[in-house]
Amino acid sequence: MRERWFGATGRKVPAIVLDGTLDLSEALVLEDVSDLAAIHAAHHAGTPVVVRCSSPQGVHAALSLGPVACALVTDESLLSLDLAEMTYG
Repeated sequence: MRERWFGATGRKVPAIVLDGTLDLSEALVLEDVSDLAAIHAAHHAGTPVVVRCSSPQGVHAALSLGPVACALVTDESLLSLDLAEMTYG
């Protein structure tokens, strides 16, 4: 399981997380990656950035951005995505 830093909290979290299994009270939770300014501002402030994703493409888009701590999913099958395969073929 790949892990990423959860903002400046000093802890790591799984790159892909099932909704309801992670405390998001400190995080900026977004529905997609369209607001790059908000993502970068939160990252510079040390605030964890979490993006809700419903497809493999959404997960890939979210985790392609370094400031995004994790992709939040409701479909358990998305937890086992091979991001390296999706990126490099």
